[in-house]
Amino acid sequence: MINILMRRIVITGIGALSPIGNSFRTTWEGVKSGLSGIGSITRFDASGLPWKMAGELKGFDAGAFLPAKEINRLDPFVQYAVAASLMAAEDAGLLKQPAVKEVEKIRRCEDKDSMASHINSPLVNAGVVIGSSRGGISTIERSLERARNSELRTSNFRLSPYIMPSTTISMAASYIALRLGIKGHCLGISNACASGANAVGEAFRMIKTGYLDLAIAGGTEAPICRLCIEGYGISGASARLKGDYNQPRPFSAERDGFVLAEGACVMVLEEYGHALKRGAAIYGEVAGYGNTTDACHMTQPDPDGEAMAIKKALEEAGLSPEDIGHISTHGTATRIGDIAETAALKTVFDNRASLIPSTAVKSMTGHMLAASGALEVGLALMSIRENIIPPTLNIGRKDPECDLNIADESRGAEINAAVSNSFGFGGVNAVIVLRDHISFS
Repeated sequence: MINILMRRIVITGIGALSPIGNSFRTTWEGVKSGLSGIGSITRFDASGLPWKMAGELKGFDAGAFLPAKEINRLDPFVQYAVAASLMAAEDAGLLKQPAVKEVEKIRRCEDKDSMASHINSPLVNAGVVIGSSRGGISTIERSLERARNSELRTSNFRLSPYIMPSTTISMAASYIALRLGIKGHCLGISNACASGANAVGEAFRMIKTGYLDLAIAGGTEAPICRLCIEGYGISGASARLKGDYNQPRPFSAERDGFVLAEGACVMVLEEYGHALKRGAAIYGEVAGYGNTTDACHMTQPDPDGEAMAIKKALEEAGLSPEDIGHISTHGTATRIGDIAETAALKTVFDNRASLIPSTAVKSMTGHMLAASGALEVGLALMSIRENIIPPTLNIGRKDPECDLNIADESRGAEINAAVSNSFGFGGVNAVIVLRDHISFS
């Protein structure tokens, strides 16, 4: 019988696409230096909207990871997920050649022998868990626009036969499995903005209970379309243009909402002994996972529910609030959200909430929805590895109700364990506790 209390789960590979960079390492270097990925929207004409900024990917080449025919059939959120997963698998030493060359070697999924010949065996029985809040919404919007324009011109029009499969939220996980030859557990998660962190947490849970030894997990999002920009804006969640300024300002007295962004972050989670046996390099350890729901309101967060998620994650990790040296906040820059998160952190950490070095990465990346939750887990691991707290941009005058120790510039700090928060519409909360796997051996 497997002793689940003894199973430790580590992260051995990370791949990412973000508004800051088209790899995880590039993103981390940009985050450390306080690089903003926010710019004017280019995907559509936003001139008539008060929300004109977004965090778009820059120079991403899907052709480095997928054949042209498949790119045309897949929504960008699937493309981003595949690219990030291939980079993560390469980073973890699970591919026999660089990820950018996999597209030249991987045949169609029917060619099983060919697929198996180039993939190392640990992936065959692995699991895939990928979260996305909006799935293929940009493809759906584009298809509806084409259909409407066609009707106005009274010309013939036919929807793509790929519109339904390519926009399904679970297709990101399924296509990663197809690309990597994975035949184990496969799960697509849609839990609003917490989806990516939930995906990491659920993969952690499956490995801890002995169901899997290795999993690919993370979040992906491609929401830069008029429907999402205007939809989040009308709901009051997005920052409006003020003069020439339209940037996310977490925990600032002047904050008025998040700036929507896109991207993906996928990581390889692995049972510690399994990783050691194959000689994998280790980023750090996932020690605890808290998943709660507020049962309170559709859009307004409840500090009690968030605090419970943090407590559960700490309890599973076997850590006390005093052990935590860094907090990666959800920090979306909404008026009520930042205050609620501050209250939750005070409930858990008491007076230490205003002392623990904290950061809000979304001030640089924008809100990548599901992708942010996963990316912030990866970045928090890097903070532990390098003992660096990334800066939070655009704070200006801090809200006195948000009296956390938010770093406004990059700073050094001794960190052995960290908390990464992700919260979403519907009151869904996902908290991941991370630690240095060496210090806690």
